[in-house]
Amino acid sequence: MLGMDDYRKGWALRYLREARAELTVAQRMPPMASRKVLESLRKAQAAIYYSLGEPLSVELIVQQTLSDQSIEDPILRCLVEIERTVQRIARAPKPDSEKAIQEAGEILQIALDIVELFTGEKVN
Repeated sequence: MLGMDDYRKGWALRYLREARAELTVAQRMPPMASRKVLESLRKAQAAIYYSLGEPLSVELIVQQTLSDQSIEDPILRCLVEIERTVQRIARAPKPDSEKAIQEAGEILQIALDIVELFTGEKVN
C-alpha cells in the first residue's frame, strides 16, 4: 500500500462501490439517468480524493486550479478535467444521457485505477 490508511481506504472503496451502483441505475432507468450519473461522478471523485489524501484538501486544490489553462502536473490536470466534466454535466439543462453515462463510465474506470494503485489491491 502506498501510504493509504485503513480509514481512507475504506471510504475510497465504499464510494467506488456506490459510484458503480449509481451508474448501473442510470443505465437501467433512463428517467433517472441525469441525476444518477451526477451522483456516480461525485462518488467516483470522492473515491479518488480519499485515495490521494485528505479529501477536503484535494478538493480545495482542484477548485483553486480550475481556472488555470495550463496545468503541468498530470495528476492535477486529470483531477481538474474530471471536475470540469462533472460541472459541465451538472450545468447541462438536458444532458445527453448516453454520452453522460459513457463519460461517467470512463471517470469511474479512472477512479478504479487510482484506488487500485493506492490500495495495492484489485478492486472487484
